[in-house]
Amino acid sequence: MADITIKDVAALAGVSAATASRVLSGNPATSPHARAQVAAAVTELDYRPNAQARALRSTRSDSIGLLVPDVRNPFFADLAHTVEQAALSAGYVTLLGNANEQKEQQERYLGTLISRRVDGIIVAPLGDGAGSIRALIDREIPTVFVDRTVEGIAVPSVTTDSEAGIRQAVAHLASLGHTRIGYISGPQATSTGHDRFAAFTTAVAEAGLRHDPDLVYFGDFQAGSGSAGVHALLGLNDPPTALLAADSLMAVGAIAILHKLGLRIGTDIALVAFDDIEWFALLNPALSVISHSVEDMGRIAVELLLQVIAGDTPQSVVLPSELVVRASSASPILPASRRRKKLT
Repeated sequence: MADITIKDVAALAGVSAATASRVLSGNPATSPHARAQVAAAVTELDYRPNAQARALRSTRSDSIGLLVPDVRNPFFADLAHTVEQAALSAGYVTLLGNANEQKEQQERYLGTLISRRVDGIIVAPLGDGAGSIRALIDREIPTVFVDRTVEGIAVPSVTTDSEAGIRQAVAHLASLGHTRIGYISGPQATSTGHDRFAAFTTAVAEAGLRHDPDLVYFGDFQAGSGSAGVHALLGLNDPPTALLAADSLMAVGAIAILHKLGLRIGTDIALVAFDDIEWFALLNPALSVISHSVEDMGRIAVELLLQVIAGDTPQSVVLPSELVVRASSASPILPASRRRKKLT
């Protein structure tokens, strides 16, 4: 017979796994009804928490750590807010760290979180998993990866299936007559950067477009590389007529430089961004995006972490992505004679 897990207890009790975890850990932020339901389910199922895991966490700080790659990135700012609110409702305070897309800064923050003896850590990791990431695993500190993963590090994660949204975006642009689509990529040392670039390459082939490596600019998920990518791609002898930015912050940089160059987004050049930041819909023109739920990602990351803290081994979750078409990419490509010539 398979081992009974906290998910089984939660299902029988009619509560979430997070609530069951709080009840079993003695957290006071639970209702009498939930406590009674969970207690009854524990008795009926003869549930026995992982004693070894509980012993390893014999002291509690009622705090979790959250390390994001760049707090200036609107996506990760929204993620931090969602995690903080979900953790607070579960009785935990959140200690936030900003890696600034630098592994050295990641190491410093993770080392501090380990020394503070937080009850668990949610991290969007940088690098290959050496250093402090490996220390989390070796010390058996409850850990959940969010948005990004590290090959060879087996911890629960919440990520996005980027392929579906990117395939939709490339097909959409191709249907409007765009045969040269410029791609501003994230760094290949991160799982999201690598996976999204692979998805773009596949989508270009599926759309019947010719692969041109000159149409790809490798950035670093920061605004400056979005601006640099626009400069590099529009500086080609045969520049793209559409751009796809692999994250929101690089899209912000791209928008800024396109405005500076006097190019009209949606008319002179089409633009699509990965990540649906709230104010992207308020731009003029509104920005087409590849949308995925940051709220679901943050909430599920906290739920998974609470299960790990309780001694369970939850399965990773992959969220869907989809294209949302707005005015920045809604118009067919204009004939070359009517398009504004490339600016230098």
